Amino acid sequence: MNFENIIFEKKNAIAYVTVNRPKVLNALNMATMEELRAVFHDIKSDKAIRVVIFTGAGEKAFIAGADIGELSKHDAVSGKEYTHRGQSVLNLIENLGKPVIACINGFALGGGCEIAMACTMRLASESAKLGQPEVKLGIIPGYGGTQRLPRLIGKGLAMQQVLTGEMITAQEAHRIGLVNEVTAPADLIPRAEAIAAKIIANAPLAVQYAMEAVNKGMEMTLAEGLYLEATLFGVCCATEDKTEGTKAFLEKRPAQFKGK
Repeated sequence: MNFENIIFEKKNAIAYVTVNRPKVLNALNMATMEELRAVFHDIKSDKAIRVVIFTGAGEKAFIAGADIGELSKHDAVSGKEYTHRGQSVLNLIENLGKPVIACINGFALGGGCEIAMACTMRLASESAKLGQPEVKLGIIPGYGGTQRLPRLIGKGLAMQQVLTGEMITAQEAHRIGLVNEVTAPADLIPRAEAIAAKIIANAPLAVQYAMEAVNKGMEMTLAEGLYLEATLFGVCCATEDKTEGTKAFLEKRPAQFKGK
């Protein structure tokens, strides 16, 4: 698969997705969003891929936001369609069934911060800056920022970020729970690979169902979420991996999971 705006590689059960527009700080235009859609559909259907590491090219930016030139041309009708198309790509990332680790190596602003929030977890380099500056342009976040941010950090802190449009440091993002860890720039990808290796050692279906339980359960009452958890636990109990996992534990040997 050849892409103009993305570097896409697969290695050791990991897919590496890199937005490759460093001259414009990896700004998102719709062409890039459609390439991301194609990439993540490919990853979703490739059983050999277990984890995704998502980052931006260069040292300055993860994704510094939307392509403002493109954005400025939208009216009410096209703007609504624009956000729906973008939201559908982020929904695909969030509900991929495989963990996506965002490696935030610089600016993650606007749509870049929103893509990071759609990922399963977020690692940030010490020099990263995050924010939702849309109000400075006369608009609001359109790729899920008003919805995922309060779910991650709480309503009050999310309101502060969205209404001021201010950037925050990686350290502040970690303090409020927006990113999982902060690393030295050189350690960002290796740390993501170390986390990926731990995930890959586990049962593929169990990982998938655990993610589904968390993602769907967040939108449910506790009683509904517990019912979903019990249902997915039951499904796990019917898999070959559950048989292998419990047998390997009792036999004191590493499990050989097959994703069945």
